[in-house]
Amino acid sequence: MAPLITLAHPHVGDAEVEAAVRVLRSGQLVQGSEVAVFEDEFAELVSGRHCVAVSSGTAALHLLLRANRIGPGDEVIVPSFTFGATAHAVVHAGATPVFADITPDTFTLDPASVAAAITDRTAAIIPVHLFGQPADMPHLNALASRHSLAVIEDAAQAVAAALDGMPAGALGHGAAFSFYPTKNMHTIEGGMAVTADEQVARRLRLLRNQGMTDRYRYELVGFHARMTDVSAAIGRVQLAALPWWTARRQSNAAVFNDRLRDGTIPAVFPGAVHVYHQYVIRHPDREAVRARLSAASIETAAHYPTPVHRSPAYDDPATLPHTEQATTDVLSLPVHPHLTQADLARIITAMNT
Repeated sequence: MAPLITLAHPHVGDAEVEAAVRVLRSGQLVQGSEVAVFEDEFAELVSGRHCVAVSSGTAALHLLLRANRIGPGDEVIVPSFTFGATAHAVVHAGATPVFADITPDTFTLDPASVAAAITDRTAAIIPVHLFGQPADMPHLNALASRHSLAVIEDAAQAVAAALDGMPAGALGHGAAFSFYPTKNMHTIEGGMAVTADEQVARRLRLLRNQGMTDRYRYELVGFHARMTDVSAAIGRVQLAALPWWTARRQSNAAVFNDRLRDGTIPAVFPGAVHVYHQYVIRHPDREAVRARLSAASIETAAHYPTPVHRSPAYDDPATLPHTEQATTDVLSLPVHPHLTQADLARIITAMNT
């Protein structure tokens, strides 16, 4: 049997190991200089905005909502076609998620559906830059401006993506990134909260560290959401390699775009830089294709098979036709930067058979 081509390939090389060991030997393990430097280096990716390193992408979203004073009594519009953490963060903040539909080509929030969901309780919109490309931020930002809403980007899958020359993370009022191992770069576990507002950044730093300004002096009720220096050191190594990895993902996607004959290839929003966290096609007979690729030792996934609003945690009656259709026919193919030319050829052959 041919060796398995995995859907994801988290990279941990000698440089990551050496960085982790260096920090472990230093004895400065949590919320130290490594975290501060990582924040400064990551800020270069997001137009110099304030960056606050935290324990996960979910924590970044949660703390951004809290730092923007969004909570009980507020509604936050989110997509249902995404990972559940987007809606979960809203609930953790004490607000109510309101689910809107997606556009069928890019899988990101449909501004028309968002507009229909706005009420006098709406406080924010969380567009998800799904699979590695930004949502329709010009129209969403215009809606937000018209109704005085915050826009918090869920950029968990879109590090280094851009739209009209502006990077993901600098397209709204704030943004959350995830550094989970399967993301385009990782810190083993971790996240980054990004904001253009200095006061929001200050509250984020308080919230991640039990609300303390000085040791044992609690300015507000906070959380334990710090990033370790080991994670930050690994993140710095990964960040340095990100341009090369991004180029490889884009190159692999270009090969698929050119040579795949079965299924509908991903659409790219005009003016967007897509970084292909996932390469997602649409196919009317998804399960048959998955079985065919599995027989060829090629791992795939359905991102996502159940709309968040239909899951038991929410059981929301909203009617979102494009979301519900997407859950039946999307299929993620391997696109990670460690694929070889032979791997790409195997995937294409199995798809086109």
